[in-house]
Amino acid sequence: MEKRSLTRTGRKVSVVGLGTWQFGDGWAHVREHDVRAILDAATLAGVDFIDTADVYGDGRSERLIGQYLREFRDSPRERPVVATKLGRRGAQEVGAFSLDNLRAWSDRSRENLGTDTLDLVQLHTPPDSVFKSDEVFDSLDVLVDEGRVKEYGVSVETCAQAMTAIARPNVASVQIILNVFRRKPLEQVLPAARAAGVGVIARVPLASGLLSGKFRRDTVFAASDHRHYNRHGEQFDVGETFSGVDYETGLAAADEFTGMVPAGATAAQLALRWVTQHDGVTTVIPGATSVAQARSNAAVGSMAPLSGEALERLSELYDRRIRAQVHHLW
Repeated sequence: MEKRSLTRTGRKVSVVGLGTWQFGDGWAHVREHDVRAILDAATLAGVDFIDTADVYGDGRSERLIGQYLREFRDSPRERPVVATKLGRRGAQEVGAFSLDNLRAWSDRSRENLGTDTLDLVQLHTPPDSVFKSDEVFDSLDVLVDEGRVKEYGVSVETCAQAMTAIARPNVASVQIILNVFRRKPLEQVLPAARAAGVGVIARVPLASGLLSGKFRRDTVFAASDHRHYNRHGEQFDVGETFSGVDYETGLAAADEFTGMVPAGATAAQLALRWVTQHDGVTTVIPGATSVAQARSNAAVGSMAPLSGEALERLSELYDRRIRAQVHHLW
């Protein structure tokens, strides 16, 4: 498994990580014993970066990961790096991101994960006013000084937010949506992050599963699945669901995409390899709801590069099917 530098300190993590929204909510429910099996399959396959958040299942994802991490205390295996996110438990306004609240949220995550110091804390897609607030970032520096947090970063909705964060000297990483159907970060964000030594964590790499090629017009999503209840941005930013692409357009583009999958690979692996092939990406964090899926995702860490011809075909697909709908929005 290839490793790349995650933060300005040079800490390296696997180029394929594991996203764990599915261990909390927003997707089909994953049972506790399956969570443990998925985590074990991923780490045994070389994944050493796990991304979670304090609101995933109101802490369920963090707690289950914390239970798994206990197995590393007396093991020669190196414990994976765990990044969590905070800030969605309060009002989405800059005043809610006080030092007291940041302390309380980080303390709750420390308890859930069973650790004295959090490896990486990320502000969880806060509003623009938070990115512009010196006080908020000064408070994050205090968390580091107090030993609650080793490093901090941000999870963003827009490229403009990412650029604002990268300009701050102590931001270690930026998490942003990047996939075959969401390419805008390639233009400014990745070059700026690379120049500043800031890690880039690519989320939603399969466009909420569209790029797996498994969905059809009659696919039914559970009522608790964000692909059912947030398709038009009813609960949170619509860009988090199918990358903001309307379902019909996404299905048509995904059908073409699956026709480009190289022999011996899956559509999901092609989508993940496209992300990791871009200079400036540190790690990509697909989710997994089964052991087989976790292993298949991890295999991308040793997958051969895509050819120039393949990359050009994927670019043409984006330009023809997707660009006009989403490129100007985030």
